[in-house]
Amino acid sequence: MTELRMTAIDPASAPEASGGYAQGVAVDGAQRLLFISGQIPVDRDGTVPDGFEAQARQVWANLLAVLEDAGLGVANLVKVTTFLSAREHAAVNSAVRREVLGAHRPALTVVLAGIFAEEWLLEIEAIAAG
Repeated sequence: MTELRMTAIDPASAPEASGGYAQGVAVDGAQRLLFISGQIPVDRDGTVPDGFEAQARQVWANLLAVLEDAGLGVANLVKVTTFLSAREHAAVNSAVRREVLGAHRPALTVVLAGIFAEEWLLEIEAIAAG
């Protein structure tokens, strides 16, 4: 099996990537891609946690479950897109994401958007390579 290599692309001529992400990520040696649908803050029983932090943790738990079921992990994430219902959630979102990702720096986008269900405060989709 070919070794998977991800290289952060952070050009000196572009703004510095602050917040634990890379401006771009080059992937070499990948044998497959996993496209993860938007994960929502709902547990297996259909319960939506109260509060943004609890919802963010539930969304990441759901996303990590998809990765694990595919035989992958956080280190395989290449691109993460987070949809927030309000700007006020940005700091907590960033803190939870950094806790989950640790030192891993995928390409990252955060979008303020109307989320499908009113009680959901965020949704996260991702692309992983393995």
